[in-house]
Amino acid sequence: MKQSAPGRSLTIGNRICGTIFVLFMGFALLAGCTSTPREEPIPDDGTELPRPGDGIPEEGPPSAETRPEVRNREELTVVFSKNEVELDFRKSYLASEAQLFTALYEGLFSYHPFTMEPVPALAADWELSEDKKVWTFTIRENAQYWNGDMVMADHFRSAWISLLDPAKDSPYSSLFDVIEGARDYRLGRVEASEVGIEAKDHRTLVVRLNSPASFFPSMLCHHSFSPIHPTMVTSEDWSAKPPVSNGPFYIVDQDEDKLVLARNELYWDAPRVSLKQIIIRFSDDADEAASLWNTGEARWISGDVNIEALSDRSGIIVNAMFATHYYYIRSAREPWGDRRLRKALSISLPWEEIRESHYLPAQTLIYPIPGYPEIKGVTGPEIDEAKNLLEEAGYPGGNGLPELVIRITPSMEASRVAGLMATTWKEKLGIPVKVEVVPYALYFQTLKQNDYEVGFSTWIGDFADPYTFLQMWRRDSNLNDARFSDDDYEALMDKSMYEDGEARWKTLAEAEELLLDRGTVLPVSYSPALNIIDMDELDGWFPNALDIHPFKYFSFKAFKPLPGVALRAPALPENNKEAWG
Repeated sequence: MKQSAPGRSLTIGNRICGTIFVLFMGFALLAGCTSTPREEPIPDDGTELPRPGDGIPEEGPPSAETRPEVRNREELTVVFSKNEVELDFRKSYLASEAQLFTALYEGLFSYHPFTMEPVPALAADWELSEDKKVWTFTIRENAQYWNGDMVMADHFRSAWISLLDPAKDSPYSSLFDVIEGARDYRLGRVEASEVGIEAKDHRTLVVRLNSPASFFPSMLCHHSFSPIHPTMVTSEDWSAKPPVSNGPFYIVDQDEDKLVLARNELYWDAPRVSLKQIIIRFSDDADEAASLWNTGEARWISGDVNIEALSDRSGIIVNAMFATHYYYIRSAREPWGDRRLRKALSISLPWEEIRESHYLPAQTLIYPIPGYPEIKGVTGPEIDEAKNLLEEAGYPGGNGLPELVIRITPSMEASRVAGLMATTWKEKLGIPVKVEVVPYALYFQTLKQNDYEVGFSTWIGDFADPYTFLQMWRRDSNLNDARFSDDDYEALMDKSMYEDGEARWKTLAEAEELLLDRGTVLPVSYSPALNIIDMDELDGWFPNALDIHPFKYFSFKAFKPLPGVALRAPALPENNKEAWG
């Protein structure tokens, strides 16, 4: 998913950056902790992470004594950065929307709140065929929408087919390409009847895959795989009235600055849901967000906030996240489809200077995780080799190359990096360059256009697997803003679908290295997650690698420890299906 506010994790406030970095290191062990060791993030420099709390200065952040106590333990107020919220999950792609959707919608599986592993949601049971390509799911008998209507297997099928509709170009439709016929249908090559999704009866959903995909349950946690109530499938505007949703909460009031959610008493797992009401405040004012925290009105800030204005900084949580901030070079307009030109642009840049202001500088697209092979990242400058590549491609000294357009948002960091790129390519390689600034509200829309060569994004993995990053660059992916098209890359990605374990990760690493070597992705930094929340007062919220926190698990603790008193964390259940399903 795209980060809701690109760059906010890059500029956090000069006077307390040191404190935040220590906190980041202290909480990094918590991020992405899973029962599968290879999914636990490690530092990019290969050093051992400290234990949580190690190294926090004695004169650390003020304690929580300055904030009022929780008055209503059945109500939670959260602050998100202000964006135009899209309630139709078929059209959504922002991280803040993904967080909201954990309250409103639910599919066959959902995220474990700590490990981010898939846990059964509307899937009461499932069977996998011998060739591992056919999944048969049984829908829970008590799965209901908030209006009392039952959730049926055909609601999944109709929702998924509508998301794949070639006329809609839904942001996440290419995620469904693992399903038989899905890619051909969304590209307009076949009819919907040829897609491998079948509702055999009200409670039985059969999904046929093109090839085995061991990560399929993890993918099904994503909100795009949710069912849709029949009255809403053909609706193009879900903002006119509250959607008939099936999650643990539903919308009871809304305006441009606020959403009010109430507990869905008909939700299949309602006894587990402690909160009766969630108020989501949308703010584009970092000082206002800080004030809402200081007064105790908001108990969680997930968005822009003036950290220096916080009277209580004990709630600052910074943790490693499965996310990367990167630039990319497009292949849409000639001659930039020539990989020699793209590589020349990539290796000529002063990468140490570009990455110097970032907490976790990145040479690769995928955050280094245990078990994933180490690959050669993007480094430089190598000016002589870059010049040789230009000459080999037929453009010695940059002669004959058209103007290259770098598209950015109006931020100091983006201007700094774009300035280094433009200066290098003009002065060292002789390439004409133009930097174009686009308002943030329009930026993501313009990335789909074919009138620029270099753009940037911050991508957060939608599930804990390298595939969530690598599938974006496939030829037919509608997330492929770079318009990258490479037969060798396609062959590696196809090969990985038939593999598992170490062999699969080796093939995916080869695909990533090819992507970097051919000058398409220019990694800048791994993006940490920043949240303001008091974990001593709120249960069910855990730092994790995807920065997704399912609302259904939230509850206020009966009491808070006194300042300086540590509580032992409760043991998590070993069997996800039994304990969380």
